[in-house]
Amino acid sequence: MLFQFSPLIEAGIAAGKYAPVFSSGVPIGLARDAATGQFVGLAQGFINSAGMAANPLTASLQIVTSGAQMYQTHRGFQVVQQGLQSIQASVGVLQATTAVIGVGVAAGVALSAVNLYHTLKLRKAVERLEINVENGFIDLKQALKDQGREIIQLIEEVAQDIKFEQHRLILVKAYGLFTKAINRLRSALQLQDISRRNAEIDSARGMLYEALADYTNPQLLEEISAPGILRRAECAWGIEQTIISTYQMQGELSVVSDRLKCLQGKIRQDTVKVVKSCETEDELDFLFPEISRIRYHDLVVIESWQTQNDWIKSLPSEDLKLLQSADFSETDVPLSNNQKDIPLIPSEPLELSLYKELQEKSHPGSLRDQLFFMMDSNLRQNAELYISQQANLSAHKTLASSNLQIASDLTVANLYWYFKLRDDSEDILK
Repeated sequence: MLFQFSPLIEAGIAAGKYAPVFSSGVPIGLARDAATGQFVGLAQGFINSAGMAANPLTASLQIVTSGAQMYQTHRGFQVVQQGLQSIQASVGVLQATTAVIGVGVAAGVALSAVNLYHTLKLRKAVERLEINVENGFIDLKQALKDQGREIIQLIEEVAQDIKFEQHRLILVKAYGLFTKAINRLRSALQLQDISRRNAEIDSARGMLYEALADYTNPQLLEEISAPGILRRAECAWGIEQTIISTYQMQGELSVVSDRLKCLQGKIRQDTVKVVKSCETEDELDFLFPEISRIRYHDLVVIESWQTQNDWIKSLPSEDLKLLQSADFSETDVPLSNNQKDIPLIPSEPLELSLYKELQEKSHPGSLRDQLFFMMDSNLRQNAELYISQQANLSAHKTLASSNLQIASDLTVANLYWYFKLRDDSEDILK
């Protein structure tokens, strides 16, 4: 993750006047005066390893930077509120797309209507107040009207499905509780009395836990497709981040660190389970770009949040005082239009174009395995071991373990399937 600062700070960094702050070699989104050590600026943007502006599906960019700003309480609470609004919009849109996916195996045309690209577009429309979220759903017939009559018909069919209606009622209740909790947090952050503020935050957190229980209700995961399971999981991750932010509001940095570690593990475990439940090529076409976005946007942002939180937790008292007294107002200059206009939603997200390239180079089973490797390094290690064993039997010396460790997921997955299919064919001949 690379951080983008205001033009003034960027110029100072280029001149050597300012220096970005690192924690164990990882940038945390703060800059200091190289001579005095004073904190002079906070990051205003995020660029991932692919050079793209970070645009996660569920994670909030504002929540990451709010950690340091909590020591300038008023500004920190403002940023937290922006983050809560972002998460609320994401959960609303992700939940609403289930009105197309429905219950059971969704048609390919339905999945394409709410794929990564269209989901990002819908969320942007909600953030701009061009589309309203009511009871946790948006008017998809209106929002997707340009995609043709077939999509509208599918939406109408899903709306008449009794099983989906049962799911929808649970989701409406959960989203309503989630929204009330966020509104309560907004009010709590305006209270001047710390004890009353904490009491309100505690109560709102209880409501969030109740909403989370609805989203993780086993009934919502019965008889639904892999894309539907992913959508439920994404909503739950958004609520869990909101819960973690409540601990951040109260300065409970150890709890924040522990919960962030657990959340990262849960995201990885949940996505592996989703891929295991994938049954059709249409589902894989939907899942691959979306899970890629989660891996290289959402998880990177959450990892950055944890890095910054742990750095603040370990600060010596002198540096903590510097952070508390820092004044970012003079350097908190908005990004120029050119900098702001790094396309968050290009005509085709990079994940979609990369997936098309991988389809041309991969065995179908290899694509699923590449998703597994993306989220669970242990599964990749198992594949590497199998390849190494088979290579030794076949005298393929170039496929040594050291070479496999630096190979791409594509290469490892394809090699695994090459040997697996060869072994299967030999067994049949026997």
